[in-house]
Amino acid sequence: MKFILGQKLKMSQIFDEKGNVVPVTLVEAGPCSVTQVKTKEKDGYEAMQIEYKKKRRESPAWGGNVGDIIDVSIFHEGDKVKVSGISKGKGFTGAVKKWGFKGRLSATHGTKHELRTLGSTGSSQPDRLRKGRKMAGRMGAERVTVKNLKIAKVDKEKNLLMLKGAVPGPRGTLLEIRG
Repeated sequence: MKFILGQKLKMSQIFDEKGNVVPVTLVEAGPCSVTQVKTKEKDGYEAMQIEYKKKRRESPAWGGNVGDIIDVSIFHEGDKVKVSGISKGKGFTGAVKKWGFKGRLSATHGTKHELRTLGSTGSSQPDRLRKGRKMAGRMGAERVTVKNLKIAKVDKEKNLLMLKGAVPGPRGTLLEIRG
């Protein structure tokens, strides 16, 4: 399994061989160095701990030894990847924006300040709100994974990946890229 950490730089566009515009996201990926290796014999599971943007050795590798460098050279154009990150935070929003509610009443006949309200919140029998009721609240700033993104280009000198499409989060978001 291929894995690297990166930082979202910006959205841009490139042209494919037919001259069509392709939207891409520029991601500065790596270099990441291996700081710890967990083994099945010693720890009961296999895992690797890596750190982002710190060089230890000069030669790039994908061996798994402590101190090895993981860079964008492990990915190739056309590879499909999963990208995970924290989405943009929207703050406190109403039910119309958060859940797509229609709004309570029409805009005629004295309906003042009632256009985007939630309406009734439940029946009178349990004398409480039922768990899971969709109401106003904080929106965004959640972990989101986008699957099946194609790598449009790999720039090994600048440690850049150009991913076809959009990835979660604002500029500067830390991203996990898995192949």
